[in-house]
Amino acid sequence: MKLNKLMQYWEKEFAGQLSEEGYQIKLSEEDAARLEALSEMFPKYPQENLLRDLIHSALNELTSSFPYVEGKEVIARDEEGDPMYADIGPTPTFLTLTRKHLKQIHESKKTPAH
Repeated sequence: MKLNKLMQYWEKEFAGQLSEEGYQIKLSEEDAARLEALSEMFPKYPQENLLRDLIHSALNELTSSFPYVEGKEVIARDEEGDPMYADIGPTPTFLTLTRKHLKQIHESKKTPAH
C-alpha cells in the first residue's frame, strides 16, 4: 500500500495478526506533531494503529524500491525464451532475513507441551 492510500485505509477496520513484541521509539518533534495531527484527524483510530500502519506502509514502499541487480545465474526463461537472471541485490537477502525472523517469531509463540 502506498503512503497516499493510508488515509482511505485508516477509515476501514484494521485486521491482521499482531506480533507479541512491542517497540518503543522516540520521534522528532516534527514527526510527533504530524502524528498528533493525524490522531486529531482520526480520533476514533488509536495512535498505536496509526504508527503501525505508517511503519507497515513505509516498509512495503522501501522493499519495493530495492534495486534489482542482475546476477549471472539464469533462473528462468521468459515467454520469448530470453534468460531471466537471479537478483543479487538487497531483495533476496532482505526476504531471507525476513523469513528467518518470522520463523523465530512463530516458534517463540509455541508453548512446550509438558
